[in-house]
Amino acid sequence: MRNYSAVTEFFLVGLSQYPELQLFLFVLCLIMYVVILLGNSLLIIISILDSRLHTPMYFFLGNLSFLDICYTSSSIPQMLIMFRSEKKSISFLGCVLQMVISLGLGSTECVLLAVMAYDRYAAICNPLRYPIIMNKVLYVHMAVWSWVTGCLNSVVQTVLTMILPFCGNNVIDHLTCEILALLKLVCADISVNILIMTVASIVLLVIPLLLIFVSYIFILSSILRINSAEGRKKAFSTCSAHLTVVILFYGSALFMYMKPKSKYTKVSDEIIGLSYGVVTPMLNPIIYSLRNKEVKEAMKKILSKYLHLQKI
Repeated sequence: MRNYSAVTEFFLVGLSQYPELQLFLFVLCLIMYVVILLGNSLLIIISILDSRLHTPMYFFLGNLSFLDICYTSSSIPQMLIMFRSEKKSISFLGCVLQMVISLGLGSTECVLLAVMAYDRYAAICNPLRYPIIMNKVLYVHMAVWSWVTGCLNSVVQTVLTMILPFCGNNVIDHLTCEILALLKLVCADISVNILIMTVASIVLLVIPLLLIFVSYIFILSSILRINSAEGRKKAFSTCSAHLTVVILFYGSALFMYMKPKSKYTKVSDEIIGLSYGVVTPMLNPIIYSLRNKEVKEAMKKILSKYLHLQKI
């Protein structure tokens, strides 16, 4: 029996049983990655440049965009290399870094989406008291604790996984160094890891999702009482965008982490992994920019200012 130190690299063989799809997946993921970088960067720049967007909602949205850029950058470049490489390997340290970053940022997003739901609840259900409730100190602290919670969860789970013996097993049947795929290589008792993962899934997935649903029950009730048709339309637009992100992200994450654990990786697991690892971060800026009037107006304002400067 060799311990984990005997493993110096891992081989990522996810979807390698479909060689005819490798080029298609490479092009698809590359296009989505470019959209992620451009879309999320644009949202961050707009929220900084336009003073009308200096609100808690866009502060959280800026955090989400920055998070999505970092989250996808921790896995997609490596994934693109794997699609075009014959030797689909990653070093032990590289695998550890990829897992701790992706798990940490994914956990952070779970908390951040719940925080954004509370922000919408406060804005719509208590509009007069909203500036007092969501003061700068509070919303900055909420964002910071979202990051801290996600990172702590990641560090704990990654350390508890990487100290286990792999006994020479180094072939990961997944596209990335995902913790569930890595645990399948361990040749020791992983009951403690599964217990901690289950508790973390309840705390970071189930509870935030329940809080989001409760928030939106109150939000929907308040929206229906708004007399102005324009006000109702604006509230529905903002909330429907957030709910779309929530359903896509939490739905795929719950499917991965709350279902019974299997020793073998199914193709559906890898497709779902692509869903919340690539597709959702790509859709976030599209959903928020196309469905949000304030963002579109800010884009037009910045673009017109830029064109005016070009003429001068």
